[in-house]
Amino acid sequence: MWQKFIVFRYECDYYTEFLAWNGNSRFRLRVTNNLIFCEISPVFFSHFSVSHRFIAKPCALGLKVQANGPQKAQPNAILEKVFTAITKHPDEKRLEGLSKQLDWDVRSIQRWFRQRRNQEKPSTLRKFCESMWRFTFYLYIFTYGVRFLKKTPWLWNTRQCWSGYPYQPLMPDLHYYYIVELSFYWSLMFSQFIDVKRKDFGIMFTHHIVTVTLITFSYVTNLTRVGTLILCLHDAADIVLEAAKMANYCKCQKLSDLLFLTFAVVFIVSRLGIYPLWILNTTLFELYEALGNFPALWVFNVLLMVLQILHCFWSYLIIKAAYKALSKGKAGKWNPLHVAKDARSDVESSSDEDEAPPRSKALHSTVTTNGTSGANGTNGYLTGATSSEEH
Repeated sequence: MWQKFIVFRYECDYYTEFLAWNGNSRFRLRVTNNLIFCEISPVFFSHFSVSHRFIAKPCALGLKVQANGPQKAQPNAILEKVFTAITKHPDEKRLEGLSKQLDWDVRSIQRWFRQRRNQEKPSTLRKFCESMWRFTFYLYIFTYGVRFLKKTPWLWNTRQCWSGYPYQPLMPDLHYYYIVELSFYWSLMFSQFIDVKRKDFGIMFTHHIVTVTLITFSYVTNLTRVGTLILCLHDAADIVLEAAKMANYCKCQKLSDLLFLTFAVVFIVSRLGIYPLWILNTTLFELYEALGNFPALWVFNVLLMVLQILHCFWSYLIIKAAYKALSKGKAGKWNPLHVAKDARSDVESSSDEDEAPPRSKALHSTVTTNGTSGANGTNGYLTGATSSEEH
């Protein structure tokens, strides 16, 4: 427990500081006045809406990004009720029951559910606008971080992160850097529920929580110097990732492949190389040597290690993607980080028969041969091959 809590208080326009200690370990606790982080986060939502409408969308249309969304399913009250109230992925037994009820063949019902699921997914235009907004932010904040850090002594000597701790002043540039980064990640955490839905929603949500907790904790305990290094290091790879996505949405496949491979190199080098050897080394060893043991040290390092576990997981996916791409002779052929096909939100695969109206069972049982339609010269229903859905 705290033996003594407040021994010094300093107020300014941005924050209130408390200097306190637990036993022999001192901490500088900083509380932001007027909930600045929460106040600025909505600004990012507003800025995204404005940039989406007046900047990103015109750019996307100028680059001929596809504006139309997936094909809409034919209106059907019975299937719509099943889709909204029961299941979006009916099993074989339910499909057979619906087939008898509607007098449709099973393949037509499967196609209807696939189109209906795709109908809820965003268009390529919207995904391009989202990526362009994030690319713009990451590029700006990374440039700002580099310009700020190159003037600081702790960029070149990480032991300077702990020099004079906890009596390190909060410089206006550093305060601005933290305010903008934390507000952005707060906005990401909430906008994740309304933005393009991703298959790795849980992992990304965990990442955002850890990131917000880390930034907040380092700000409160005045571990901001090493915090700026962590922020700048992580922004580098995100710039290339969003650029690769935009190139893919513009159907510039070669550029997208090149950017993806660049992203893979930058990500692995920065997250599996520089991060543990530079960041974790100073927080685990140099910090302990300079200041000894205190509770904030362990909490901070546990959060950093959780972040490193996520780095290892994503690096595994990147390496797996790169291996499959190279083995097949096409970079981005299979890409779990969603550059080439953006698998988190991509439209489910469908065959050319999606354009056809639903067929009754009687029509479905009739085999016709047409030499001009389909690769096998059949009507597409009895070719022996089934269309698979992407998950």
